Amino acid sequence: MDNRQKQVLSAIVDLYTETALPVGSQALLEHSDFGVSSATLRSDMVALEEEGYLYQPHISAGRIPTDQGYRTYVEEMMGDKPLSRRDQEHLQKELLQLRAKHTRLGRTTAKLLSALSGNLAVSGILRKPARHTSDGTEDVGGDEVYDFGMKELIEKPEFQALDDLCRLVETMDSLDEKLDGIMLRLKDGETHIFIGNENPIAGIDNCSMIVAPYQNRGGEQGILAIIGPKRMEYAKNKSLIEYMKKLLSSSLVIVVMGNVIYLMK
Repeated sequence: MDNRQKQVLSAIVDLYTETALPVGSQALLEHSDFGVSSATLRSDMVALEEEGYLYQPHISAGRIPTDQGYRTYVEEMMGDKPLSRRDQEHLQKELLQLRAKHTRLGRTTAKLLSALSGNLAVSGILRKPARHTSDGTEDVGGDEVYDFGMKELIEKPEFQALDDLCRLVETMDSLDEKLDGIMLRLKDGETHIFIGNENPIAGIDNCSMIVAPYQNRGGEQGILAIIGPKRMEYAKNKSLIEYMKKLLSSSLVIVVMGNVIYLMK
């Protein structure tokens, strides 16, 4: 793949992420100045298709990235996209309020990640130890995992076909049973991006998942994940996961003075 073909692939990923429509040469010309003709771009797209980076869903349609195309984009072209200051402050304020109320963070963390990403989010503590609660009963422990955003996910164009929708809902209903297999893939403690067939969850090969383990201030092992269509905003969602992981893992104290938020050790 030469430099211009890399630019073409990157532009197709960006356009398809935005529109969910197959991308043709004319749309590419309107999107970026490649300095070449439409015919040359079509030739580049054919070459990328032959090499496995793109495919054409219909003979008269434009092209869509394959799993291999997305993987190349993520590893070689995506770069980092720091979380906006506004989103950082939103997450900080929400967590501050929850900690002040001694509220369990799992469900609200998933809700925040879903709202900011527009996808399904998962958050929780794995193998939570048994403990006595304040009302004298015993919490028997185990996994405490929440997901939020199924409505957002099933409204995506990719999941309008009934078979795809049913498979997705069935898989998500039993997500908690698949966490051990996911954690085995996260032994290095890093954030991982699984695309399509790479997905450790069988049955959602038309999705991508960004997932990270973390350890909270109490030493409990947790998991954060965003699951969405393969055309998700990878850089933004990775930043969301990593910033939330930082907040949940750290011993930082969040202090609000006026409209300014400070993170203090």
